[in-house]
Amino acid sequence: MSNKAPLRPEPVASEHIPLKARNVAFDWAGTPLHWVPGDPSTTHTINVLHLLLPAGERWFVHVYKQVLPYIRDERLRADVIGFIGQEAMHSQAHDDVLPHLKKQGLDPTPYTAQVDWLFEKLLGDRTLPPGRARHWWLLERVALIAAIEHYTAFLGDWVLNAEALDAKGADATMLDLLRWHGAEEVEHRSVAFDLFLHLDGGYRRRARTWATAFAALVFLWQRGVRFFMANDPTLLDGKASFKEFFRAGRQGVLPTTGAVARTIPQYLHRTYHPSQYGSTSQAAAYLAASPAATAAESRTSPGAA
Repeated sequence: MSNKAPLRPEPVASEHIPLKARNVAFDWAGTPLHWVPGDPSTTHTINVLHLLLPAGERWFVHVYKQVLPYIRDERLRADVIGFIGQEAMHSQAHDDVLPHLKKQGLDPTPYTAQVDWLFEKLLGDRTLPPGRARHWWLLERVALIAAIEHYTAFLGDWVLNAEALDAKGADATMLDLLRWHGAEEVEHRSVAFDLFLHLDGGYRRRARTWATAFAALVFLWQRGVRFFMANDPTLLDGKASFKEFFRAGRQGVLPTTGAVARTIPQYLHRTYHPSQYGSTSQAAAYLAASPAATAAESRTSPGAA
């Protein structure tokens, strides 16, 4: 019989940081429709975030408010409350981009209505009797959020390091939104997984909900890109293609297919913990320099007008 201890996730203690919401604001008046110059495909692939995140992050907040009474660890409870505040702000910030897109002739309403239905109806509260069934559905959604947060942290780490977007002349305001959001995703990347471990942590549930989350994200993302490309008023025959995604990955303006593929064994490894990927210090450094985040800090600091 082996005396080895069972494999288990090991957090990196130095990567933990107290969380706070930053009340940011962005002015979209000068942001062009194709904010990655000459590259509508890359622009719209990233624009899908504005379609998915408002409803998704409102759903995160709704589920986590139900979970708070079950949290028995005070530090984790504080982390979850900080996470709720940050996610609510993310939802609002991306929601504020949608009227700007509509003014430019790209009405996102038909797609966002479908996304709202997904999170509010399909993944929303169900009429279940109190007890085991209702608790099971709550744990399923906690596990789904942990899997989704694996990908938001991956994207956050990627955009903080995507120097090719700067080199290509991407709009500074949009980059600040993406990097402020990405930095906070890196900052709080362990919270959803730690909450899942605290409440359940079962490997079969982790793997099952990862498969659901990954399939849903791929499906929704490609639908979103197709929607944007087909409805872009400046394109005569706008079409989304995997070839364009692969091209953008090679240029560094989108994640590579190889990087996306590597996220799968990472999350499914039994010793996986989000703190093992990404850098809290890099995220904090960006938040200390972000125009939107520093403006928010100055508005809330003592003595501010």
